[in-house]
Amino acid sequence: MTAKLTPEDVRSQVAEMLYEDPAELADDEELVDWGLDSVRVMTLVERWRKLGIEITFADLAERPTLADWWQVLEPKL
Repeated sequence: MTAKLTPEDVRSQVAEMLYEDPAELADDEELVDWGLDSVRVMTLVERWRKLGIEITFADLAERPTLADWWQVLEPKL
C-alpha cells in the first residue's frame, strides 16, 4: 500500500529541492529551467519509492513538468 501523495505534496517537494516557493512553480513549466538536475530527480524518485510508489528516473526525466509528473504518479498511488 502506498502513502498518500497529492499534487501539492509533489509541488512542495520539488520546490524544496530547488529552494523556491511552491507558488512560483507553474504546472506546465520545464523544471530543468528552474535548475532541476538528475541528482535532484533521483532524490525525489528515491523519496517516492520509500512511500511505495513504483517510479523510475526515466518516468520523470522524459517529461519534467509538474503536470506531467502528476500524470505519471497518480495512477501508481
